[in-house]
Amino acid sequence: MIQNYFHADQVAPFVQWQSWAHNYLIITHISPDGDAIGASLAMMHYLRSKNKNVTVMVPNDFPDYFLKIDGAEEIEVFNESVLQLDIINHADVIICLDFNDVSRIGALNFHIIDAYCNKIMIDHHLNPQKFCDLVLSVPQASSTCELVYHFLCAIGSHKNIDRKVAQSIYLGMMTDTGCFSYNSNNPDIFLIVSDLLSCGVDKDYIYRTVNYSYSADRMRLMGYALCISMQFYRDGQVALIALADKDMKRFNYQPGDTEGFVNLPLQILGVKMSVLIREDKELHKQKISARSVGDIPCNEFMAKFFNGGGHKNAAGGELEGTLAHAVKVFEKSIEDWELQNNC
Repeated sequence: MIQNYFHADQVAPFVQWQSWAHNYLIITHISPDGDAIGASLAMMHYLRSKNKNVTVMVPNDFPDYFLKIDGAEEIEVFNESVLQLDIINHADVIICLDFNDVSRIGALNFHIIDAYCNKIMIDHHLNPQKFCDLVLSVPQASSTCELVYHFLCAIGSHKNIDRKVAQSIYLGMMTDTGCFSYNSNNPDIFLIVSDLLSCGVDKDYIYRTVNYSYSADRMRLMGYALCISMQFYRDGQVALIALADKDMKRFNYQPGDTEGFVNLPLQILGVKMSVLIREDKELHKQKISARSVGDIPCNEFMAKFFNGGGHKNAAGGELEGTLAHAVKVFEKSIEDWELQNNC
């Protein structure tokens, strides 16, 4: 039997809201990944099965291959239009998924804070900010999608997990665990997967959609990242890939093209932590991702040096300034950090 992360008292406020609320707005973080998209679509499909009016809104574009998931074509990218502001202002409930800090939703930030309605957060990142009326935060969970499954069961809506809801949940669980290669040792995860498959999920289709839908330009960018950009530190225990905006443009970069790059160096014998720095000219920042194996806490590394955080083996951060500056910060920090205590 699956041990639910939530009990009835925790989710009671949402159940009470459902008795009268009709207009729901679902939002997630900048550069939505599979977990963010999956959790949002799962909640959208569930609420629509209860005859609710639901809008999913994201701060910026997401990878095209997610459009192959049922309902993704309805996701709105926020552009501050009058219609979108009206949707926010008339929401009865705002559902915040896969983020714990309003700084992670870009230009949506102040609109969501100022919205006069009930708000709920469902998330699995450490140290949630208090900006919602109901906070359901479980950092040990594999993904926000796993939490959405627990949430639907806790509010008594397991019967509403149909194929579309199940497909969306599986998408996030699969992508946020690297196809169940990390942060997925809890046996309950696979009981959930079994339940999702019984709802008609085609897991092979979702895997192909996420992993076999890239362009030739993306493959060439990957080759550049591995052949030209990848560098090693700490006697080969740490790998760094740094990608400049001009290099990504050379390969016609599209949102999502660097997804998974940070995992690649971990396939090399002896590499225990991998870091990807990607220049984001639009946001005037350097975006940093880190992955590690075993007891290497890359979330501590991100928190200490790159204003970030996350999970022990999967974390992220960002830094103001140029790519060259970010690389220098990395090179100094990787020497200062007590990695030797973990290796």
